[in-house]
Amino acid sequence: MDALRGVSLSVGAGEVLGLVGENGAGKSTLIRVVSGAERPDGGRIEFDGEPAVFDSPAEARRRGIAVIHQELSLIPQLSVRENLFLGAGWSRRGLVRRRWEEREARRLLGLLEIDIDPAASCSGLSLGARQAVEIAKALAQGPRLLILDEPTAALSPREARALLRQVRELAGRGAAAIYVSHRLEEIEAVADRVSVLRDGELVRSIDRRLPAAGGGGLAPLDRDALIEAMVGRSLSAEFPPRLHEELGEPRLEVKELSAGHRVRDVSFSIRRGEILGLAGLVGAGRSEVARLVFGAAARDSGEVWLDGRRLDPRSPRQAIAGGICLLPEDRRGHGLVLAQSARANFALPNLDRFRRLRGVVDRRREGRAFARWREQLDIRLARSGQRVATLSGGNQQKVVIAKWLERGAGVVLCDEPTRGIDVGARYEIYEWIRRMASEGKAVLLISSELEEVLGMSDRVLVMHEGRIRGEIAEPAGADPAGVLRIAAGVGLSEEPSVA
Repeated sequence: MDALRGVSLSVGAGEVLGLVGENGAGKSTLIRVVSGAERPDGGRIEFDGEPAVFDSPAEARRRGIAVIHQELSLIPQLSVRENLFLGAGWSRRGLVRRRWEEREARRLLGLLEIDIDPAASCSGLSLGARQAVEIAKALAQGPRLLILDEPTAALSPREARALLRQVRELAGRGAAAIYVSHRLEEIEAVADRVSVLRDGELVRSIDRRLPAAGGGGLAPLDRDALIEAMVGRSLSAEFPPRLHEELGEPRLEVKELSAGHRVRDVSFSIRRGEILGLAGLVGAGRSEVARLVFGAAARDSGEVWLDGRRLDPRSPRQAIAGGICLLPEDRRGHGLVLAQSARANFALPNLDRFRRLRGVVDRRREGRAFARWREQLDIRLARSGQRVATLSGGNQQKVVIAKWLERGAGVVLCDEPTRGIDVGARYEIYEWIRRMASEGKAVLLISSELEEVLGMSDRVLVMHEGRIRGEIAEPAGADPAGVLRIAAGVGLSEEPSVA
Protein backbone atom coordinates (compact mmCIF):
# COMPACT_ATOMS: atom_id res chain seq x y z
CA MET A 1 0.00 0.00 0.00
CA ASP A 2 1.93 3.02 -1.32
CA ALA A 3 -0.40 5.51 0.36
CA LEU A 4 0.85 4.40 3.80
CA ARG A 5 4.38 3.30 4.62
CA GLY A 6 5.00 1.85 8.05
CA VAL A 7 2.70 4.24 9.93
CA SER A 8 2.24 3.53 13.65
CA LEU A 9 -0.33 5.52 15.61
CA SER A 10 -2.18 5.07 18.86
CA VAL A 11 -5.06 6.85 20.57
CA GLY A 12 -6.19 6.06 24.09
CA ALA A 13 -9.51 6.19 25.90
CA GLY A 14 -10.38 9.74 26.84
CA GLU A 15 -7.91 11.18 24.31
CA VAL A 16 -8.27 13.27 21.15
CA LEU A 17 -5.58 12.72 18.53
CA GLY A 18 -5.22 15.45 15.91
CA LEU A 19 -4.16 14.15 12.51
CA VAL A 20 -2.85 16.63 9.94
CA GLY A 21 -1.10 16.53 6.58
CA GLU A 22 -1.42 17.73 3.00
CA ASN A 23 -3.97 16.19 0.67
CA GLY A 24 -2.48 12.93 -0.51
CA ALA A 25 -0.44 12.47 2.68
CA GLY A 26 -2.33 9.26 3.54
CA LYS A 27 -4.91 10.49 6.06
CA SER A 28 -7.95 9.22 4.17
CA THR A 29 -6.29 5.85 3.52
CA LEU A 30 -5.55 5.51 7.22
CA ILE A 31 -9.18 6.26 8.04
CA ARG A 32 -10.40 3.64 5.52
CA VAL A 33 -8.08 1.01 7.01
CA VAL A 34 -9.13 1.69 10.61
CA SER A 35 -12.83 1.75 9.69
CA GLY A 36 -12.74 -1.53 7.74
CA ALA A 37 -13.24 0.00 4.28
CA GLU A 38 -9.78 -1.09 3.09
CA ARG A 39 -7.43 -3.93 4.03
CA PRO A 40 -3.78 -3.05 4.73
CA ASP A 41 -0.93 -4.82 2.93
CA GLY A 42 0.97 -5.23 6.18
CA GLY A 43 1.00 -4.32 9.84
CA ARG A 44 -1.81 -4.84 12.33
CA ILE A 45 -4.63 -3.06 14.14
CA GLU A 46 -5.20 -3.46 17.86
CA PHE A 47 -8.47 -2.46 19.50
CA ASP A 48 -8.85 -2.65 23.29
CA GLY A 49 -5.39 -4.21 23.43
CA GLU A 50 -6.27 -7.12 21.17
CA PRO A 51 -5.57 -7.74 17.47
CA ALA A 52 -8.55 -6.70 15.35
CA VAL A 53 -9.43 -7.37 11.72
CA PHE A 54 -12.35 -5.40 10.34
CA ASP A 55 -13.62 -6.99 7.13
CA SER A 56 -16.17 -4.23 6.53
CA PRO A 57 -17.28 -0.84 7.85
CA ALA A 58 -20.36 -2.55 9.32
CA GLU A 59 -18.13 -4.78 11.45
CA ALA A 60 -16.11 -1.76 12.63
CA ARG A 61 -19.37 -0.02 13.59
CA ARG A 62 -20.44 -3.03 15.61
CA ARG A 63 -17.19 -2.76 17.56
CA GLY A 64 -17.92 0.90 18.34
CA ILE A 65 -16.04 2.79 15.61
CA ALA A 66 -17.95 5.68 14.00
CA VAL A 67 -16.63 7.75 11.11
CA ILE A 68 -17.70 11.19 9.93
CA HIS A 69 -16.50 11.31 6.34
CA GLN A 70 -15.70 14.43 4.35
CA GLU A 71 -17.93 13.06 1.58
CA LEU A 72 -21.49 12.81 2.86
CA SER A 73 -23.18 9.42 2.93
CA LEU A 74 -26.78 10.51 3.48
CA ILE A 75 -29.62 9.22 1.29
CA PRO A 76 -31.21 12.41 -0.14
CA GLN A 77 -34.67 10.91 -0.62
CA LEU A 78 -35.03 10.02 3.08
CA SER A 79 -35.85 12.38 5.93
CA VAL A 80 -33.37 13.59 8.52
CA ARG A 81 -34.82 11.17 11.09
CA GLU A 82 -34.67 8.22 8.71
CA ASN A 83 -31.05 8.95 7.81
CA LEU A 84 -30.05 9.29 11.46
CA PHE A 85 -31.37 5.87 12.46
CA LEU A 86 -31.15 3.93 9.22
CA GLY A 87 -29.71 0.49 9.95
CA ALA A 88 -29.37 1.21 13.67
CA GLY A 89 -31.73 -1.62 14.61
CA TRP A 90 -33.57 0.49 17.18
CA SER A 91 -37.02 -0.94 16.64
CA ARG A 92 -39.44 -2.81 18.84
CA ARG A 93 -40.92 -6.06 17.51
CA GLY A 94 -40.06 -4.97 14.00
CA LEU A 95 -41.86 -1.61 14.31
CA VAL A 96 -40.07 1.70 13.90
CA ARG A 97 -40.22 3.88 17.05
CA ARG A 98 -40.94 7.14 15.22
CA ARG A 99 -41.78 9.30 18.24
CA TRP A 100 -38.67 8.20 20.10
CA GLU A 101 -36.56 8.72 16.99
CA GLU A 102 -37.95 12.24 16.52
CA ARG A 103 -37.16 13.17 20.14
CA GLU A 104 -33.67 11.68 19.90
CA ALA A 105 -33.06 13.42 16.56
CA ARG A 106 -33.94 16.79 18.08
CA ARG A 107 -31.66 16.10 21.04
CA LEU A 108 -28.71 15.14 18.85
CA LEU A 109 -29.14 18.12 16.53
CA GLY A 110 -29.54 20.36 19.58
CA LEU A 111 -26.10 19.29 20.78
CA LEU A 112 -24.73 20.88 17.62
CA GLU A 113 -26.86 24.01 18.15
CA ILE A 114 -28.61 23.69 14.81
CA ASP A 115 -32.36 23.79 14.21
CA ILE A 116 -33.40 21.20 11.62
CA ASP A 117 -36.81 19.57 11.35
CA PRO A 118 -36.32 15.78 11.71
CA ALA A 119 -39.12 15.28 9.17
CA ALA A 120 -37.39 17.38 6.50
CA SER A 121 -36.07 15.64 3.40
CA CYS A 122 -32.27 15.65 3.23
CA SER A 123 -32.46 16.55 -0.46
CA GLY A 124 -33.69 20.03 0.45
CA LEU A 125 -31.07 20.80 3.09
CA SER A 126 -28.08 23.08 2.62
CA LEU A 127 -24.58 21.60 2.57
CA GLY A 128 -23.98 22.77 6.15
CA ALA A 129 -27.23 21.24 7.39
CA ARG A 130 -26.44 17.92 5.70
CA GLN A 131 -23.00 17.94 7.34
CA ALA A 132 -24.65 18.48 10.73
CA VAL A 133 -26.96 15.50 10.12
CA GLU A 134 -23.94 13.39 9.21
CA ILE A 135 -22.26 14.35 12.50
CA ALA A 136 -25.42 13.68 14.51
CA LYS A 137 -25.68 10.25 12.88
CA ALA A 138 -22.20 9.36 14.14
CA LEU A 139 -22.94 10.70 17.64
CA ALA A 140 -26.15 8.62 17.73
CA GLN A 141 -24.03 5.46 17.74
CA GLY A 142 -22.43 6.35 21.08
CA PRO A 143 -19.02 5.45 19.62
CA ARG A 144 -16.02 4.25 21.58
CA LEU A 145 -13.78 5.59 18.81
CA LEU A 146 -14.98 8.55 16.77
CA ILE A 147 -13.06 9.47 13.61
CA LEU A 148 -13.81 12.90 12.16
CA ASP A 149 -12.57 13.82 8.66
CA GLU A 150 -12.84 17.59 8.03
CA PRO A 151 -16.12 17.69 10.00
CA THR A 152 -16.55 21.48 10.09
CA ALA A 153 -15.90 22.23 6.40
CA ALA A 154 -19.54 23.24 5.84
CA LEU A 155 -20.46 24.39 9.35
CA SER A 156 -20.86 27.92 10.66
CA PRO A 157 -18.38 29.08 13.35
CA ARG A 158 -21.03 28.59 16.06
CA GLU A 159 -21.83 25.06 14.87
CA ALA A 160 -18.12 24.26 14.66
CA ARG A 161 -17.56 25.38 18.26
CA ALA A 162 -20.49 23.23 19.37
CA LEU A 163 -18.97 20.21 17.63
CA LEU A 164 -15.58 20.78 19.27
CA ARG A 165 -17.29 20.84 22.67
CA GLN A 166 -19.03 17.55 21.86
CA VAL A 167 -15.72 15.94 20.88
CA ARG A 168 -14.13 17.02 24.17
CA GLU A 169 -17.19 15.85 26.15
CA LEU A 170 -17.10 12.51 24.35
CA ALA A 171 -13.44 12.12 25.34
CA GLY A 172 -14.35 13.13 28.89
CA ARG A 173 -16.72 10.16 29.02
CA GLY A 174 -13.88 7.79 28.13
CA ALA A 175 -14.21 7.53 24.35
CA ALA A 176 -11.31 8.10 21.94
CA ALA A 177 -11.33 10.44 18.96
CA ILE A 178 -9.17 11.01 15.88
CA TYR A 179 -9.74 14.53 14.54
CA VAL A 180 -8.58 15.22 10.96
CA SER A 181 -8.64 18.85 9.86
CA HIS A 182 -6.77 21.43 7.80
CA ARG A 183 -7.97 24.09 10.24
CA LEU A 184 -5.09 24.28 12.68
CA GLU A 185 -7.04 26.48 15.09
CA GLU A 186 -9.46 23.56 15.58
CA ILE A 187 -6.60 21.11 16.08
CA GLU A 188 -5.17 23.45 18.71
CA ALA A 189 -8.54 23.76 20.43
CA VAL A 190 -9.36 20.05 20.66
CA ALA A 191 -6.28 17.79 20.34
CA ASP A 192 -4.26 16.29 23.21
CA ARG A 193 -1.67 15.00 20.75
CA VAL A 194 -0.97 15.85 17.11
CA SER A 195 0.49 13.53 14.47
CA VAL A 196 1.72 14.73 11.07
CA LEU A 197 1.63 12.57 7.92
CA ARG A 198 3.59 13.44 4.79
CA ASP A 199 3.84 11.23 1.69
CA GLY A 200 2.41 8.26 3.57
CA GLU A 201 4.84 8.46 6.48
CA LEU A 202 4.57 9.68 10.05
CA VAL A 203 7.01 12.61 10.19
CA ARG A 204 6.22 14.22 13.53
CA SER A 205 4.23 13.69 16.73
CA ILE A 206 3.54 16.34 19.35
CA ASP A 207 2.28 15.59 22.85
CA ARG A 208 0.72 18.77 24.19
CA ARG A 209 -0.04 17.34 27.65
CA LEU A 210 3.16 18.58 29.22
CA PRO A 211 3.84 19.47 32.87
CA ALA A 212 4.78 22.94 31.62
CA ALA A 213 1.19 23.45 30.54
CA GLY A 214 0.12 23.37 34.20
CA GLY A 215 -3.06 22.01 35.70
CA GLY A 216 -3.52 19.30 33.11
CA GLY A 217 -3.99 21.84 30.32
CA LEU A 218 -2.56 21.83 26.81
CA ALA A 219 0.64 23.50 25.67
CA PRO A 220 0.31 26.04 22.81
CA LEU A 221 0.73 24.65 19.31
CA ASP A 222 3.54 25.98 17.12
CA ARG A 223 1.55 26.35 13.91
CA ASP A 224 4.50 27.48 11.77
CA ALA A 225 6.49 24.39 12.74
CA LEU A 226 3.46 22.21 12.13
CA ILE A 227 2.91 23.66 8.64
CA GLU A 228 6.57 23.17 7.78
CA ALA A 229 6.33 19.52 8.87
CA MET A 230 3.19 19.06 6.76
CA VAL A 231 4.47 20.56 3.51
CA GLY A 232 8.20 19.88 3.90
CA ARG A 233 8.99 23.55 3.36
CA SER A 234 8.45 26.89 5.05
CA LEU A 235 5.61 29.20 4.00
CA SER A 236 6.88 32.70 4.70
CA ALA A 237 3.35 34.11 5.00
CA GLU A 238 -0.14 32.69 5.12
CA PHE A 239 -1.27 34.75 2.13
CA PRO A 240 0.82 35.61 -0.97
CA PRO A 241 1.50 39.28 -1.71
CA ARG A 242 -0.48 41.27 -4.26
CA LEU A 243 0.99 41.16 -7.74
CA HIS A 244 -0.28 44.60 -8.73
CA GLU A 245 -1.38 47.87 -7.15
CA GLU A 246 -3.45 49.68 -9.77
CA LEU A 247 -7.12 48.82 -10.25
CA GLY A 248 -8.95 49.41 -13.50
CA GLU A 249 -12.48 50.43 -14.42
CA PRO A 250 -15.53 48.62 -13.00
CA ARG A 251 -15.82 45.21 -14.66
CA LEU A 252 -18.77 43.63 -12.84
CA GLU A 253 -21.68 45.74 -11.60
CA VAL A 254 -24.61 44.27 -9.67
CA LYS A 255 -27.61 46.55 -9.16
CA GLU A 256 -30.42 45.93 -6.64
CA LEU A 257 -30.34 42.15 -6.90
CA SER A 258 -33.19 40.43 -5.03
CA ALA A 259 -34.52 36.90 -4.64
CA GLY A 260 -37.16 36.47 -1.94
CA HIS A 261 -35.80 36.81 1.58
CA ARG A 262 -32.48 35.22 0.69
CA VAL A 263 -31.09 38.24 -1.19
CA ARG A 264 -32.52 41.73 -0.79
CA ASP A 265 -31.45 44.77 -2.85
CA VAL A 266 -27.79 43.80 -3.13
CA SER A 267 -25.65 46.22 -5.14
CA PHE A 268 -21.88 46.29 -5.61
CA SER A 269 -19.20 46.63 -8.26
CA ILE A 270 -15.82 44.98 -8.78
CA ARG A 271 -13.07 46.72 -10.72
CA ARG A 272 -10.55 45.13 -13.05
CA GLY A 273 -7.79 43.60 -10.93
CA GLU A 274 -9.81 43.76 -7.71
CA ILE A 275 -10.58 40.97 -5.26
CA LEU A 276 -13.84 41.80 -3.49
CA GLY A 277 -14.52 39.72 -0.38
CA LEU A 278 -18.03 38.78 0.72
CA ALA A 279 -18.25 37.88 4.40
CA GLY A 280 -21.16 36.81 6.59
CA LEU A 281 -22.54 33.95 8.61
CA VAL A 282 -23.91 30.78 7.04
CA GLY A 283 -27.36 31.62 5.65
CA ALA A 284 -26.58 35.32 5.15
CA GLY A 285 -27.08 34.99 1.39
CA ARG A 286 -23.49 35.03 0.13
CA SER A 287 -23.65 31.87 -1.98
CA GLU A 288 -27.07 32.90 -3.25
CA VAL A 289 -25.59 36.15 -4.58
CA ALA A 290 -22.95 34.21 -6.52
CA ARG A 291 -25.56 31.83 -7.95
CA LEU A 292 -27.79 34.73 -8.99
CA VAL A 293 -24.93 36.50 -10.77
CA PHE A 294 -24.02 33.21 -12.47
CA GLY A 295 -27.59 32.60 -13.60
CA ALA A 296 -27.86 29.39 -11.56
CA ALA A 297 -30.83 30.70 -9.55
CA ALA A 298 -33.85 32.78 -10.51
CA ARG A 299 -33.95 36.36 -9.31
CA ASP A 300 -36.98 38.53 -8.60
CA SER A 301 -35.32 41.75 -9.72
CA GLY A 302 -31.98 43.42 -10.30
CA GLU A 303 -29.41 43.82 -13.04
CA VAL A 304 -25.97 42.39 -13.83
CA TRP A 305 -23.61 44.47 -15.97
CA LEU A 306 -20.29 43.33 -17.42
CA ASP A 307 -17.75 45.77 -18.88
CA GLY A 308 -20.38 48.49 -19.18
CA ARG A 309 -23.03 46.40 -20.93
CA ARG A 310 -26.10 44.78 -19.40
CA LEU A 311 -25.78 40.98 -19.31
CA ASP A 312 -28.43 39.64 -16.89
CA PRO A 313 -27.68 35.92 -17.36
CA ARG A 314 -30.69 33.67 -16.89
CA SER A 315 -28.66 30.46 -16.98
CA PRO A 316 -25.06 29.37 -16.36
CA ARG A 317 -24.69 28.85 -20.12
CA GLN A 318 -25.43 32.54 -20.71
CA ALA A 319 -23.10 33.59 -17.90
CA ILE A 320 -20.23 31.49 -19.27
CA ALA A 321 -20.80 32.83 -22.78
CA GLY A 322 -20.76 36.36 -21.37
CA GLY A 323 -17.50 35.90 -19.47
CA ILE A 324 -18.55 34.92 -15.92
CA CYS A 325 -17.47 31.70 -14.21
CA LEU A 326 -18.15 30.15 -10.80
CA LEU A 327 -16.06 27.99 -8.46
CA PRO A 328 -19.03 26.60 -6.50
CA GLU A 329 -19.22 25.99 -2.77
CA ASP A 330 -19.88 22.28 -3.34
CA ARG A 331 -17.28 21.47 -6.00
CA ARG A 332 -18.07 17.73 -5.96
CA GLY A 333 -21.80 18.25 -6.37
CA HIS A 334 -21.89 21.30 -8.64
CA GLY A 335 -18.41 21.87 -10.06
CA LEU A 336 -17.38 18.45 -11.31
CA VAL A 337 -18.78 15.35 -12.99
CA LEU A 338 -17.27 12.79 -10.64
CA ALA A 339 -17.69 9.82 -12.97
CA GLN A 340 -15.66 11.59 -15.69
CA SER A 341 -11.91 12.04 -15.96
CA ALA A 342 -10.02 15.16 -14.94
CA ARG A 343 -9.37 15.92 -18.60
CA ALA A 344 -13.05 15.50 -19.55
CA ASN A 345 -14.10 17.86 -16.74
CA PHE A 346 -11.56 20.40 -17.96
CA ALA A 347 -12.91 20.15 -21.52
CA LEU A 348 -16.66 20.39 -20.78
CA PRO A 349 -17.07 24.21 -20.81
CA ASN A 350 -14.40 24.55 -23.52
CA LEU A 351 -15.61 22.14 -26.21
CA ASP A 352 -16.40 24.98 -28.59
CA ARG A 353 -12.75 26.05 -28.37
CA PHE A 354 -11.54 22.58 -29.37
CA ARG A 355 -14.02 21.89 -32.20
CA ARG A 356 -12.94 21.51 -35.80
CA LEU A 357 -15.19 21.58 -38.85
CA ARG A 358 -18.52 19.70 -38.61
CA GLY A 359 -18.45 19.89 -34.81
CA VAL A 360 -15.74 17.23 -34.32
CA VAL A 361 -13.63 17.83 -31.19
CA ASP A 362 -9.89 18.05 -31.81
CA ARG A 363 -8.69 15.71 -29.05
CA ARG A 364 -5.04 16.55 -29.63
CA ARG A 365 -5.69 20.24 -29.13
CA GLU A 366 -7.76 19.45 -26.05
CA GLY A 367 -4.98 17.25 -24.69
CA ARG A 368 -2.30 19.89 -25.25
CA ALA A 369 -4.40 22.52 -23.46
CA PHE A 370 -5.04 20.22 -20.50
CA ALA A 371 -1.37 19.27 -20.29
CA ARG A 372 -0.41 22.96 -20.20
CA TRP A 373 -2.71 23.77 -17.28
CA ARG A 374 -1.89 20.51 -15.55
CA GLU A 375 1.75 21.56 -15.47
CA GLN A 376 1.12 25.20 -14.53
CA LEU A 377 -1.29 24.37 -11.72
CA ASP A 378 0.65 21.28 -10.62
CA ILE A 379 -2.42 19.03 -10.85
CA ARG A 380 -1.20 15.69 -9.53
CA LEU A 381 -2.57 12.80 -11.57
CA ALA A 382 -1.54 9.25 -12.24
CA ARG A 383 -2.76 9.86 -15.83
CA SER A 384 -4.95 12.40 -17.62
CA GLY A 385 -7.79 9.86 -17.80
CA GLN A 386 -7.88 9.41 -14.02
CA ARG A 387 -11.41 9.82 -12.61
CA VAL A 388 -11.73 13.19 -10.91
CA ALA A 389 -13.56 11.55 -7.98
CA THR A 390 -10.31 9.85 -6.94
CA LEU A 391 -8.34 13.11 -6.66
CA SER A 392 -7.66 15.01 -3.45
CA GLY A 393 -9.75 18.08 -2.70
CA GLY A 394 -6.92 20.40 -3.70
CA ASN A 395 -6.40 18.71 -7.06
CA GLN A 396 -10.15 18.66 -7.73
CA GLN A 397 -10.28 22.40 -7.14
CA LYS A 398 -7.31 22.92 -9.47
CA VAL A 399 -9.22 21.08 -12.21
CA VAL A 400 -12.14 23.49 -11.72
CA ILE A 401 -9.76 26.47 -11.85
CA ALA A 402 -8.04 25.09 -14.97
CA LYS A 403 -11.25 24.82 -16.98
CA TRP A 404 -12.14 28.45 -16.22
CA LEU A 405 -8.62 29.71 -16.92
CA GLU A 406 -8.81 28.03 -20.32
CA ARG A 407 -12.19 29.68 -20.85
CA GLY A 408 -10.65 33.11 -20.26
CA ALA A 409 -13.54 34.48 -18.21
CA GLY A 410 -13.30 38.10 -17.11
CA VAL A 411 -15.20 37.60 -13.84
CA VAL A 412 -14.40 34.78 -11.41
CA LEU A 413 -16.83 34.01 -8.57
CA CYS A 414 -15.00 31.98 -5.90
CA ASP A 415 -17.35 30.43 -3.32
CA GLU A 416 -15.38 28.79 -0.49
CA PRO A 417 -12.42 28.09 -2.82
CA THR A 418 -10.23 26.43 -0.16
CA ARG A 419 -12.85 24.43 1.76
CA GLY A 420 -11.41 21.04 2.74
CA ILE A 421 -8.01 21.80 1.20
CA ASP A 422 -4.65 21.44 2.94
CA VAL A 423 -2.39 24.40 3.68
CA GLY A 424 0.06 23.70 0.85
CA ALA A 425 -2.58 23.45 -1.90
CA ARG A 426 -4.46 26.31 -0.27
CA TYR A 427 -1.47 28.62 -0.69
CA GLU A 428 -1.18 27.61 -4.35
CA ILE A 429 -4.87 28.46 -4.90
CA TYR A 430 -4.33 31.83 -3.21
CA GLU A 431 -1.48 32.47 -5.64
CA TRP A 432 -3.74 31.73 -8.61
CA ILE A 433 -6.47 34.00 -7.28
CA ARG A 434 -3.86 36.75 -7.01
CA ARG A 435 -2.66 35.98 -10.53
CA MET A 436 -6.17 36.12 -11.98
CA ALA A 437 -6.64 39.55 -10.42
CA SER A 438 -3.29 40.73 -11.76
CA GLU A 439 -4.47 39.80 -15.27
CA GLY A 440 -7.38 42.24 -14.96
CA LYS A 441 -10.09 39.82 -13.93
CA ALA A 442 -12.69 40.83 -11.35
CA VAL A 443 -12.75 38.32 -8.48
CA LEU A 444 -15.55 37.82 -5.93
CA LEU A 445 -14.22 35.85 -2.94
CA ILE A 446 -16.76 34.26 -0.60
CA SER A 447 -15.39 32.54 2.49
CA SER A 448 -16.61 31.45 5.92
CA GLU A 449 -13.05 31.81 7.19
CA LEU A 450 -12.74 35.44 8.25
CA GLU A 451 -8.93 35.40 8.19
CA GLU A 452 -9.02 34.25 4.57
CA VAL A 453 -11.47 36.86 3.32
CA LEU A 454 -9.67 39.66 5.17
CA GLY A 455 -6.21 38.47 4.15
CA MET A 456 -6.96 38.06 0.44
CA SER A 457 -9.39 40.87 -0.38
CA ASP A 458 -8.90 44.48 -1.49
CA ARG A 459 -12.33 45.34 -0.05
CA VAL A 460 -14.84 43.32 1.96
CA LEU A 461 -18.63 43.57 2.03
CA VAL A 462 -20.43 42.05 5.02
CA MET A 463 -23.87 40.45 4.59
CA HIS A 464 -26.57 39.89 7.19
CA GLU A 465 -29.97 38.34 6.44
CA GLY A 466 -29.73 38.85 2.70
CA ARG A 467 -28.51 42.45 2.77
CA ILE A 468 -25.10 44.10 2.55
CA ARG A 469 -24.75 45.77 5.95
CA GLY A 470 -21.11 46.86 6.04
CA GLU A 471 -18.05 47.61 3.95
CA ILE A 472 -14.43 47.11 5.05
CA ALA A 473 -12.26 49.47 3.02
CA GLU A 474 -8.94 48.30 4.51
CA PRO A 475 -9.34 44.57 5.27
CA ALA A 476 -5.71 44.00 6.31
CA GLY A 477 -6.14 46.22 9.36
CA ALA A 478 -9.74 45.35 10.19
CA ASP A 479 -10.85 44.11 13.60
CA PRO A 480 -12.27 40.58 13.08
CA ALA A 481 -14.55 40.98 16.10
CA GLY A 482 -16.06 44.09 14.55
CA VAL A 483 -16.69 42.28 11.28
CA LEU A 484 -18.39 39.43 13.13
CA ARG A 485 -20.62 41.90 14.98
CA ILE A 486 -21.83 43.26 11.65
CA ALA A 487 -22.30 39.73 10.29
CA ALA A 488 -24.35 38.78 13.36
CA GLY A 489 -26.49 41.93 13.10
CA VAL A 490 -25.32 43.32 16.45
CA GLY A 491 -26.08 47.02 16.76
CA LEU A 492 -27.03 47.47 13.12
CA SER A 493 -29.12 50.44 12.08
CA GLU A 494 -31.00 50.69 8.81
CA GLU A 495 -27.94 52.16 7.08
CA PRO A 496 -24.92 49.98 6.20
CA SER A 497 -21.79 50.62 8.25
CA VAL A 498 -18.31 51.27 6.93
CA ALA A 499 -15.17 50.11 8.74
